Amino acid sequence: MPAQRRAAFAEESAEVEVLYANLEKLKSLSKKIQGSMSRLEVSGRTVQDAIGPVYGNTQRLQVMNTNVDRVLEAIERAREPLDMTKREERILRNRTNQALRDLKASNLRSNQQAISELTNLLSVGTQSLEDVFRDLCRRDSQPIEPLGYIMKSSEFPRLVQQKTAQLRTIHSQIYNYTSQINPNELAPSAKIYAHERGQYIALSLGNLAQASLSTARKVGGADAIYKQGSNGIGTYASGIQGMYTAEYDNICLIFSRDEWGQVLSATCHPSLAVFASTLRDLDTHIKANLITDCYLAYEIIELVTNTSVSLEDRTGELKQGMSDALKAVRETAKSSLSTLLSDVRSKIQQMQSLPTDGAAVPITSEVLRRLQIMTSYLPPITSIMRSLGDGGWSAPNNASSNSSIPILKSFDVGADGKQLFSHYSSDTIETLLSNLEQRAKSLLRGKSVQGVFVANNAAVVERMIRSSELQPLLGHSAKLESWKKKASQLYTDAWKETSVHLLDVQYTSKQPRPPSVGQGVDSAAVLRSLSSKDKDGIKEKFKSFNVSFDELVAKHKSFKMEPEVRRQLGRDVQTFIEPLYSRFWERYHEVDKGKGKYAKYDKSQLSSILASLS
Repeated sequence: MPAQRRAAFAEESAEVEVLYANLEKLKSLSKKIQGSMSRLEVSGRTVQDAIGPVYGNTQRLQVMNTNVDRVLEAIERAREPLDMTKREERILRNRTNQALRDLKASNLRSNQQAISELTNLLSVGTQSLEDVFRDLCRRDSQPIEPLGYIMKSSEFPRLVQQKTAQLRTIHSQIYNYTSQINPNELAPSAKIYAHERGQYIALSLGNLAQASLSTARKVGGADAIYKQGSNGIGTYASGIQGMYTAEYDNICLIFSRDEWGQVLSATCHPSLAVFASTLRDLDTHIKANLITDCYLAYEIIELVTNTSVSLEDRTGELKQGMSDALKAVRETAKSSLSTLLSDVRSKIQQMQSLPTDGAAVPITSEVLRRLQIMTSYLPPITSIMRSLGDGGWSAPNNASSNSSIPILKSFDVGADGKQLFSHYSSDTIETLLSNLEQRAKSLLRGKSVQGVFVANNAAVVERMIRSSELQPLLGHSAKLESWKKKASQLYTDAWKETSVHLLDVQYTSKQPRPPSVGQGVDSAAVLRSLSSKDKDGIKEKFKSFNVSFDELVAKHKSFKMEPEVRRQLGRDVQTFIEPLYSRFWERYHEVDKGKGKYAKYDKSQLSSILASLS
């Protein structure tokens, strides 16, 4: 029994221990819950402190919004009589105009007094409307700075909708009256608009016009070539396009459709006159620096033409005005093509000396650089080439002659512009090389140096074509190949004199002709068949050849050749001399019994020397 009680007691004691443990856990959990509740209460107070003012502000804003709505309603109610007045005024004007038309249509003498009084009344009212119209236009016609809009690629400012609606209403009233008096003229309100907005555009674009002139001045010396995009004419053209487009949008909202073109032309006339004057000043600058700044003329043609096309697509107007403004620059651009060719001729003819080592002259690179630069202006250049016709650039003063008496080729509007440019480039290269050849014949002594000189310049031309945008335009030039062959012929002519010493005479009337080269040639047998006089002649030929050959080799190495020229001329000489010498040496090399006194070089030695020339 005691044992059973102890066991039961132990079991109950264990259960009590478990209960105590659970109680401790419950106390710990209660403390944590109490801490969380405290933190939650603090957070709640913080949120309440933060949201309380916002909620209060929201309530006040709601009240304010309700008050604003009520004020707006009150304003609308107050404006109703004013709107009624405008409606009544419009009805009165329409009835007055109708009454005047009816009185005039009646053609009664008794109505003349009434017509006169009614006309004066309408005239006074119209004059007042014109003053109001002028004031409304002038308020929003303060000059702006277009450069900011251009740099940000932003739309130019337009009149606000409320303003255009007011101007449209006033103009319609003025137009209804004035159209009865002068139906073929612009309404006074249209003239006022053109004057006020025209001044606004002209004054706004004034800085761009000045910038175009100031950026045209030479800063890198008289010989500095114009760099594409360095003049402000591009920004000027962008400003014109942006402002004219914005003004066209305003006009469309104010005037009737049949007035759009006339009003736009009248509005843009002052600024277009300034633009034309600016282009004339630029044209004067270009003419004074035509060789270096003709590229500015090409750039102006491209920019103005693109602007004109864009404006015509958008407005249907201003094409003729833009074309007239561009005319002087376009004629100068036409004349530049022949002037550049004449400049090549004159510069070469003015050369007092040429490099004695046959090196290429700087004008070759200069001329090719011009053609390379021209590839950046292909659209405007090809357009003026079409107007000149194929080859029209060759005649002096072609611009003036073409402007007055067009030639048949100038009507070929379907001509391939790139092909025309290719022809012009070929003519330029032909002019360059032909004049250099003529000058070389006058200033350089010896065909060999003349040939090297022509070959070097042709090589520079070919290299600059291949390394630029000229390559796809010119491709393989047959004219250039002919110049390379001509240069090679000039150079090898000097070696022909040396080759004469390698020629001999063989008599075959009494015996079969012996072999000239190959295994069948026995030099000793050939020499035994010769007389002493003939042997002496062979010795003299060897001696003369050696002297001439050594001199030409030394001269060849002294020439300054482009790498491709040295390779080509070296191969040409080797192809020409080596077979002749091999034949002559195989037949007569035993003339000095191998001592080398006369036959200075054997075949392999000569071949090695000739190979080194490349």
